[in-house]
Amino acid sequence: MNAAKETLDVALDIANQLHRSALRLLRVLRTVRSVDGLGMSKLGVLGRLYRDGTATATELAAYLRVQPQSLTRLVDDLEKRSLITRRSDIEDRRQSLLEITKTGEQVLTETVRDQRESLAQTILDVLTPAEQELLRLSAGLIDKLAAATEASVATSDTLK
Repeated sequence: MNAAKETLDVALDIANQLHRSALRLLRVLRTVRSVDGLGMSKLGVLGRLYRDGTATATELAAYLRVQPQSLTRLVDDLEKRSLITRRSDIEDRRQSLLEITKTGEQVLTETVRDQRESLAQTILDVLTPAEQELLRLSAGLIDKLAAATEASVATSDTLK
């Protein structure tokens, strides 16, 4: 086996382990119930609106990688709970613009806070100070990988 192939195999092993670990951690964090009992898709909508502001249903569907029709029930429920508002787009009256409400922001931030506090407590309970520092450094590396992967995906999408 040549060196390039061995290097790729090592990187693939790391990628597999990282992917499995990230998915497992996310799955565990999802068990920390949201403040309002919302599922991950609804929290995803709130998070997108909170971070990036107003969006159309089409934009949210693309973000969540679902069909716009699949988003209808989700958006209706969030609106019924007064977590988002819907208004007509003045430039294109056929579209609605969706925005997070103050109540929606509160539910989202409390849910994220609860998840992070649960994770922080586990970090304190399970990891040594040296392991905590390694984890802090690893989080930075994961962010770097995410940004590079995001840029790569964006580039390949524009080439299509």
